[in-house]
Amino acid sequence: MLTDLKVKVGPQFYRYHVGAIDFVPELLTEFSAKNVLIVHGGISFEKAKHFLRFLNDSAYHFRFLRYTGECSYYGAERISNVVKEAQIDFIIGVGGGKLTDLVGYAAHTLNVNFGVIPTLASNCAPWTPLSVMYKENGESEGKSEHFLRQASFFITDPELVVTAPTKYFIAGLADTIAKWYESEAILEQEHLLNEPFLQVAGYTAKLCKTAIMKDSSKAIKDMEAGEATEEFIHLSEIVFGVAGLVGGLGDKYARNAIAHAMHDGMSKFIPESHDFLHGEKVAYGIFYQLAVEKKWDQIDELIPFYQELQLPMSLTQMGLFPADEVIDKIVAFVDSKEKVHLVPIPMTSELLKESIIELENYINKS
Repeated sequence: MLTDLKVKVGPQFYRYHVGAIDFVPELLTEFSAKNVLIVHGGISFEKAKHFLRFLNDSAYHFRFLRYTGECSYYGAERISNVVKEAQIDFIIGVGGGKLTDLVGYAAHTLNVNFGVIPTLASNCAPWTPLSVMYKENGESEGKSEHFLRQASFFITDPELVVTAPTKYFIAGLADTIAKWYESEAILEQEHLLNEPFLQVAGYTAKLCKTAIMKDSSKAIKDMEAGEATEEFIHLSEIVFGVAGLVGGLGDKYARNAIAHAMHDGMSKFIPESHDFLHGEKVAYGIFYQLAVEKKWDQIDELIPFYQELQLPMSLTQMGLFPADEVIDKIVAFVDSKEKVHLVPIPMTSELLKESIIELENYINKS
């Protein structure tokens, strides 16, 4: 029996269908909200306004705050100032992953209820009870697994989500298949096999991978055509909802491991990596984890999928291969992460470093 497993399943209320956003007033009533702060982005908010008919409801007083583009402690302080000044009793985040992370973190520190209306499907940030923190310059500051509660609601509309840039959806698909590759070896360990929540986390991770490998091509083409088809809706729901269940049910045993640690290391020590999306860096991180595990056959299986989606497979391909001293810093960073050491292999800094070089050579020869 595990004594360190914390199960945090997901938002209190979830809807994802055409017209779903019209149900927001019911939720605001449920939480006795009157003074509502809308935290939003730029272009995405302009697209979303057509769907936010509740903003015309005179029963509520709305304040608006455009975030800086980063989920940062500075951004959380800006939200805090508005909440205290205007006596805000509910916060709604309208935007992508960094924005919903920011709203979740700020709401927790303020002890204020919050809801999210995602405008794209690029990761499971709207679902999860943690935030990936950055400095305002884009440098990673690690994760803040900071609250035991989650969003009061997660509501959005596929006709809004399908208008986002396709590259974010593709990055989200990569971020989501990482759930399987990062958790597979950990969950297969004998002492974890009979843990029911971990079993469900494993089934869910496999569901994510299977669906994405099967339907990505059509879903991407449908999105490029601006059509919210069954395949697009199914996969976008997997990216921002079902993927979040994996970590919610499996906690540290199924949330992230080497692939995401590499993402964080790149974001911290390679400033040029900020030009790549979260999921793109995680895509490389998957290959890196498989290289550490010496699962070259699984890399071979993924290469056609990566090529079709134009996902990065090596640092050289990304134009990011750094100097040796930077590699050493990244390796030390990855090695310092507890979840990396849950992968059941003898983990050493030598292995972590040599795997970076081996992967570069392997991809160059492919």
